[in-house]
Amino acid sequence: MLPSQPYVSHSFFQLPAFLMIGILGMEATDGWISIPFSSMYTVALIGNCLILLAVRRTPSLYQPMYYFLSMLALTDVGLTLSTLPTTLAVPWFDHRLIGFNTCLVQMFFLHSFSVVGSSVLLAMWFDCFVAISNPLRHAAVLTNNVIIRIGMAIVARATVSLFPVPFLLKWLNFCPGKILLSHSFCFHADVMKRACADITVNILYVVLSTVGVDSLFIVMSYTLILHTVMGLASPRECLQALKTCVSHMLAVLVFYIPVIGVSMIHRFGRHLPHIVHALAAYVYLAIPPVLNPIIYSVKSKPIREAMLKVLRAKG
Repeated sequence: MLPSQPYVSHSFFQLPAFLMIGILGMEATDGWISIPFSSMYTVALIGNCLILLAVRRTPSLYQPMYYFLSMLALTDVGLTLSTLPTTLAVPWFDHRLIGFNTCLVQMFFLHSFSVVGSSVLLAMWFDCFVAISNPLRHAAVLTNNVIIRIGMAIVARATVSLFPVPFLLKWLNFCPGKILLSHSFCFHADVMKRACADITVNILYVVLSTVGVDSLFIVMSYTLILHTVMGLASPRECLQALKTCVSHMLAVLVFYIPVIGVSMIHRFGRHLPHIVHALAAYVYLAIPPVLNPIIYSVKSKPIREAMLKVLRAKG
């Protein structure tokens, strides 16, 4: 039951809690539906932890590319853990109520890890660009100190840019009857639509301060990479240069397609069946952390061999 004493005034109402759902209309099969999603969570955690252990225990992988890959793996672990409690609590324990402030905390961490992931992909592009355009100075440009500073800047940027978001939501006047969230976790676009107020500022702030900017820079950066590649002397060199960045290109697609998809569905798909919203959200949460270890283990022989070495040592 919802608490009986919400924060109410004549002109302002803040919900005491939200009610989360799994897939509307399929509550009876929530337990079965949760099996593939819990399996994906498990694969994501194991795969990304393997990457972290592989890089940590293999001195030959102490290189900029693998440091950035470790940052991406750590981000995927954080993204997975930030939503795992509520996503599995709804189908397994029928625990659907989440307090307003708790929801804002989960939302902050969910979107912070998304921004960190986006920024890491941008940093990986820089590594790729330097490796292609000036391979002889690659080690001199991306020293350990530079990589540490980039990592600190990424975390600081995510924290500073998203810190105001929960407060912007707390200042909104919410509708007393709109307590039902579309997902089993707190997503910014979903939460702010429960407000009975103008949310234009919230939308613009999140788009301009987070992944919207990164996606623009990444598109511009790949244009620059292609221009650099086309200036190489032979087709063989062009192909070799593109192979250097193919894993990163796939990781960018895996990250941004679900992000753009779930954002567009929330913005323009109000009349779509709820199952479309639910599946888009689960894809956004689960697919990038699951696929990133697979992509890099398949496309990078050193990572694959290091991961296998960790598994043999565990065995």
